[in-house]
Amino acid sequence: VPVLQTNNGPGLTGLMTIAAHLVKQAKKDQLLGSTAEEKVVVQQWLEYRVTRVDGGSSKEDTRIILKDLNIHLEDKVYFAGNIFTLADILMYYGLHHVMVDLTVQEKEKYLNVSRWFNHIQHYPGVRQHLSKVVFMKNRLYTNAH
Repeated sequence: VPVLQTNNGPGLTGLMTIAAHLVKQAKKDQLLGSTAEEKVVVQQWLEYRVTRVDGGSSKEDTRIILKDLNIHLEDKVYFAGNIFTLADILMYYGLHHVMVDLTVQEKEKYLNVSRWFNHIQHYPGVRQHLSKVVFMKNRLYTNAH
């Protein structure tokens, strides 16, 4: 369990708590969602990250997670709909090790997850030290000119 020790007061424990605290400290509250509905959706995906993505241990768990995410992202740019949020950042970091190991065929099978992941890894400041995951552009971007 991650712990953040601050200069003022007791340490903070837990990924969601620490992430929300850092977002507020950076005065980037929009990353937590703008409307009440967006805030709840962001919280839902942060919980999913901690309980399902971090909790998934088998190949079968990973397959189910990717299938669920692929369905969710079918008609969405980001996890909370049309806005980039903390949910996208933390899901990106939680899924990076999975996406790195996928074959080209698996990336095509989970096309919506691949599209979302590729978009997020190019979002300014997100990828940091993580390796870039390569996707076959001819399948992901069929409408590209």
